[in-house]
Amino acid sequence: ETSLKVNRVDFLKSQNTRQHHTDGYNIKNLVVRRGQPFQVQVSFNRELRAGDKLSLRFSIGENPMKNRGSLLSLKPEREDFNGWKISLVKKDGKECLLSVTSSPNAPVGKYNLHVKTATNIYKPENGVIYLLFNPWCEDDVVYMANEAQKKEYVLNDTGVIYVGSAYSIYDRPWNFGQFEEFILDACMYLLDKSKLSLTERRDPANVSRAMSALVNANDDNGVLLGSWSGNYIGGTSPMDWIGSVTILQKYYKTKKPVRYGQCWVFAGVLNTVMRCLGVPSRCVSTFDSAHDTENNLTVDIYLNEKGEKMNISFDSVWNFHVWNDVWMKRTDLPDGFNGWQAIDSTPQEQSQGRFQCGPCPVKAVREGDVYLPYDSKFVYAEVNADRVYWLVKKVNGKDKYFKLSTETQDIGKNISTKAVGQNRREDITREYKYPEGSKEERMSMQRAYSFIRPSGLMPRSGYASTIQTLGGNTQPLVPKESVTKTGLHLEITNTEPLHPGNPLEMAITVKISTPGNWTIDLTGSCQLQYYTGKVQANLGTTKETINLEGPSEMQIPLKIAPDAYMKTLSSVEDEVLILVTAVAEVKETKDKLTQETSMRFEYPPITVQMPETAKLYNDFPCAFIFKNKLNVTLENCKLLVEGLGIFKMTTFEQGDIMPGRIMKSEIICTPTRLGEKKIIAKLISDQIKGISTEKAITIT
Repeated sequence: ETSLKVNRVDFLKSQNTRQHHTDGYNIKNLVVRRGQPFQVQVSFNRELRAGDKLSLRFSIGENPMKNRGSLLSLKPEREDFNGWKISLVKKDGKECLLSVTSSPNAPVGKYNLHVKTATNIYKPENGVIYLLFNPWCEDDVVYMANEAQKKEYVLNDTGVIYVGSAYSIYDRPWNFGQFEEFILDACMYLLDKSKLSLTERRDPANVSRAMSALVNANDDNGVLLGSWSGNYIGGTSPMDWIGSVTILQKYYKTKKPVRYGQCWVFAGVLNTVMRCLGVPSRCVSTFDSAHDTENNLTVDIYLNEKGEKMNISFDSVWNFHVWNDVWMKRTDLPDGFNGWQAIDSTPQEQSQGRFQCGPCPVKAVREGDVYLPYDSKFVYAEVNADRVYWLVKKVNGKDKYFKLSTETQDIGKNISTKAVGQNRREDITREYKYPEGSKEERMSMQRAYSFIRPSGLMPRSGYASTIQTLGGNTQPLVPKESVTKTGLHLEITNTEPLHPGNPLEMAITVKISTPGNWTIDLTGSCQLQYYTGKVQANLGTTKETINLEGPSEMQIPLKIAPDAYMKTLSSVEDEVLILVTAVAEVKETKDKLTQETSMRFEYPPITVQMPETAKLYNDFPCAFIFKNKLNVTLENCKLLVEGLGIFKMTTFEQGDIMPGRIMKSEIICTPTRLGEKKIIAKLISDQIKGISTEKAITIT
């Protein structure tokens, strides 16, 4: 009699992908999530009979073998194989419908499906199935119960990343684009490149750690080359990206690192990769984030006699730093550390010989359990270090260091992420740390200190040999809040909007709360700095001695002319912030206090004009309008626009825009996907490095 042969296999793509929340992926193949059934329809050359042999064979990797678990041979109604099951749903003449359920801890990746009947093996076309993590499956370690959270952290392909400074936080819209063409393939390429074993691929902790290494190109030819040089010839300036899609597509095509990234770009791309693989992920921004190179929980800042910050420290405080949180159960740790885990692909410090960071349980940071893997000491310091100010004075021609003050509540402020289902900032500082000064915070800190053992408080910089120690310099277990005898307090504000081309008008307010007659020496300085804390230019200083009858306050103005900063502003390719540092000393009590504030320049907006709704495949116009309300000409303007499911990334060269002039660009859009879609626009010029906006449209 005729032997059983397969004529065709139907992967029932539209039905399966809807059920698996994978219908967004722009790919011919079937994409499913682990631990959840999917169906395939097999057509034979004759009816299926009782004695017929039939098996589905799933294989993964270069050299699939049964004993290694990389080859699975599944027979209907037979007991499961490595946690996979297959069953016959129904027979209908020469056709049969099969249901396949993969194991909820199966290795993620690309599987080849072959159908074996007796001696025949049938290889279907597009027979490669992509298997992802499954936050909808209770037995998967990435399971997330809340539906709205899954919609945000797994399925949302747009979002915002918070940047700026603690004093002025703003959002940069970002297209994650995890469903766009070639993005899933790029992630699969990274998985293969990671050299993770099949067993390691079961666990999102291993996968997320490997991805944090591969998104930077520092030691493994990964996706993005980091650069903070201020000169990005031969690449794209980090400020010019508005999403991950172009970066990952280019990397997948060339297999060479894309130039250049800085922290929000690394975090944006890593967020895309994790969401694409099915791990819930969010971008997290910390303001005044410490980069503590020595693991001693202090960051040293050096000021010269004019009160200007000097670029000589090995440590730094970044105005903001962006990393990612990924959601999972940590099966490798004791109980109590499930949930969000911090991972960071910005190359800062090596961990186990590679530039990778995390996953570090956010709860371990909050509780001070900094012995837990991975890299919890580094993450703890990023949000908890103390800032120590040193005055560098020339004494007999040599630099001597004098300690000015220690700020214990400065680092790790306003930890932020995009709220679920809304376009607003959610403050998640409480997930990372207890309220400053609370009992829990003190206990957590003592716990952390018992594992970190801070060395004595010595300044360290390139000139550490000439240290002037200032008496018993060992750090108390829990630093005391620096309350001064006179209740001295400093506040730094801007008194006029900070528009490029205008004078920068700021003020330092000195407050004294204790009654009495006080003489205060005040030094104030204004500088331009990168977000990494590196000073770019000194703009001006002020020195005053004031008399205050406590309790009272006095405002000291600090004004910088446009000529002092406009040249620097146009010559660097990064966005710079205005840094104001104030040092005050009360003569009578020798009380010292240091305060610094970073502010960003303020820009006129871009407006987007388009309908609120549009129909699928029907063209609609979209206009971008910008009026230069500044007193300076904006030179070499570029407008970057992208709308996922609407149009590809496009750049318009706009030339120079004079003061008062209006720029208008129009684009004709053809929507190819349903639902709420976003258009992102960004304007860049020599003088301003990024005015962004986004607008939503509903496609019906």
